[in-house]
Amino acid sequence: GASNFHAARLKSAVDVAKASGLPRYHVLQPEYNLVSRHKFEGELQDYCITENIGVLPYYGLASGFLTGKYRSKDDLGQSVRGGRMGDLLEGKGAAVLTAMDSVAEETGATLAQIALAWLIAQEGVTAPIASATRVEQLEDLLPAMDLELTKTQLDRLTAAGA
Repeated sequence: GASNFHAARLKSAVDVAKASGLPRYHVLQPEYNLVSRHKFEGELQDYCITENIGVLPYYGLASGFLTGKYRSKDDLGQSVRGGRMGDLLEGKGAAVLTAMDSVAEETGATLAQIALAWLIAQEGVTAPIASATRVEQLEDLLPAMDLELTKTQLDRLTAAGA
């Protein structure tokens, strides 16, 4: 598999492998989540779909931001990762959390489950990667695999993170 390739680099690698009779990439691991979409959506996503390349996005929870753990500057000191969340709070992160809160009220799901369910629903995504450091976190993440968001909910989340 490949990680963090842009579309031209992945296409070049696949073309060289085909021309040389070598195994090609069948899996890509890009950074992709509700608040970080520009590296995957568009040309790279389209290429992966066309070439049937499995996509396993990492940072599915944006280092914990999409769990709702960081909602104000006061929350940034909660963990080592908190220092990296300031930009998300000042950018589109607050709007994404608001949309996620609305979906959580409608579904009864946690924000982590909603973030992963949104990823699972994206065209070309095979399965998201999310880190859990405790069993309780894993137990919270697993229901995302069965959570089906409505088109309206998906559209609302997508628009908030655009």
